[in-house]
Amino acid sequence: MVTQITSNIKISVITNYEGIYYKEYQMLYAFSYQITIENLSSDVVQLQARHWEIFDTLNHTETVDGEGVVGQTPIIAPGKKYVYSSGCMLKGTIGAMNGFYTMANFSNNTFFKVQIPTFKLVVPFAIN
Repeated sequence: MVTQITSNIKISVITNYEGIYYKEYQMLYAFSYQITIENLSSDVVQLQARHWEIFDTLNHTETVDGEGVVGQTPIIAPGKKYVYSSGCMLKGTIGAMNGFYTMANFSNNTFFKVQIPTFKLVVPFAIN
């Protein structure tokens, strides 16, 4: 697990290798990840958007931007957590992801960015 705190918002990430998939005659390595967003502040916040940078060992980089996460823009009260799971496919056996969430602070009507720590995506046989 990797963890990072930005502006009193704690992001924790757990990853898992899911297996090999074939798409359009190309072999891809599938990974899932579970992210916990914990509000350590005294303000109510809402996750508005996400920005991801996805890298792999074949020097392929993908940028993903979008509203919310898994179709939701969760509101997180002080001391509460929001947990979701998602996934990605890599062309190479080793990769990494990082990025940020854009959050709204309901107390002062401002927006701020919360860093998502870099987490590794590694096919188990690639490190043996």
